[in-house]
Amino acid sequence: MAGAQINNGVIRRALRFTGLVQGVGFRWRAVHAANAVGATGWVRNDFDGAVSMEIQCTEAQIDQVILAVERGVYVIIENLYAKTIPAVDGEYGFCVRDEE
Repeated sequence: MAGAQINNGVIRRALRFTGLVQGVGFRWRAVHAANAVGATGWVRNDFDGAVSMEIQCTEAQIDQVILAVERGVYVIIENLYAKTIPAVDGEYGFCVRDEE
């Protein structure tokens, strides 16, 4: 996942997951994994059954978060769409947002 480098290797990615990703603890796992690595951003369920996430940290940390979520017992990620977007200054923590 190559992307534009921001300060100290920090990047921001917009991610969209499809598959069996709602009602299986996906967002809970994402919040805990992101907070464990010091990422900032958010995750939310979308009305079409997908999950969207914006995450800001290093590429290696993003990969760690995705792997932690994917290890969920009932989580089945069929597709992952990712794009690098501009970083957000002054953001703190990682949280669940309301559905779109």
